[in-house]
Amino acid sequence: MSEFFFSYGLFIAKVITGLIALVFAVAIVSSGRKKEDTTKLKVTNLNDQFKELNNSVRHALFDKKELKQLQKKESKQAKQDKKSKVQDKPKPKMFVLNFNGDIRASEVETLREEITAMLSVANPEDEVLLRLDNSGGMVHEHGLAASQLRRIKDARLNFTVSIDRVAASGGYMMACVADKIVAAPFAIIGSIGVVAQLPNFNRLLDKAGIDFEQHTAGEFKRTVTMFGKNSDKEREKLKTELQETHDLFQGFVSENRPKLELEKVSTGEHWYGKQALELGLVDELKTSDEYLIRAFELYQVFEIKMEVKQSLQDKFLGGLFSSIEKVRNKLSDAQQSSVY
Repeated sequence: MSEFFFSYGLFIAKVITGLIALVFAVAIVSSGRKKEDTTKLKVTNLNDQFKELNNSVRHALFDKKELKQLQKKESKQAKQDKKSKVQDKPKPKMFVLNFNGDIRASEVETLREEITAMLSVANPEDEVLLRLDNSGGMVHEHGLAASQLRRIKDARLNFTVSIDRVAASGGYMMACVADKIVAAPFAIIGSIGVVAQLPNFNRLLDKAGIDFEQHTAGEFKRTVTMFGKNSDKEREKLKTELQETHDLFQGFVSENRPKLELEKVSTGEHWYGKQALELGLVDELKTSDEYLIRAFELYQVFEIKMEVKQSLQDKFLGGLFSSIEKVRNKLSDAQQSSVY
């Protein structure tokens, strides 16, 4: 039996050694190649997409005679519009952006590039629609995302945020920058508050006879810790920092939506769309689909999306190191202020 385990262990060791050698081989080969551009800007005409969808339904529902009559009627209307000079002036554009949030607001990197590309061609009469789905996360990451959105306001473009599911905490920090916020009736809105939470393993380590040492220069370089014994003074310092962050959060919301009664909405609670409308957190109850269907009549609508392509090396190494990265991120996130 011992021989079996020895052979099995040797086999596993060989497999692991082979994988490590392969990883290094891929890394060396990839580093020698010319680096390709891993991002690509994709622009989709949503008016054309909507027309194709409409035509598909027509062909499924109508017979040839009905389709011919409908096309004739539309052609006649188009000629009348041309004669009345309705179409002389081109329609303004609507640029549609999407942001799906996570704790680190990871999409902020592509968002900043999409905004840069869009601002390079936008005119004052154009509108920007951001479809936002974000339940919040780390303060500085979502603060950067909100700052990127301020670039749209600074360019004096009409800016609308649409919330179908959730824009809470850091998500609402982003949403409040807009000139107008529209939300679905059951979308989750608000949660203007700050929280920091982390486990403490000090007693467990004590029982196991494990000492934990932490050395800093500066009294409050680190306050509460996961492994050391925390003092009341350190806890109070953390609470003070959280309150300061909350004050900054409230100030940012107030600056962008001055009519809000902050005392009512900055308690950390969240509300559904209809309640959020009554409180002034949003301006209109409507899904992004409803908003876009109306927009097709008034604008040329284009979706702007920066697509990120992973190289072979990134895909290969990414799978290998993802578990280590997740553990590292969790330990890091647990010790930083968040705006959930």
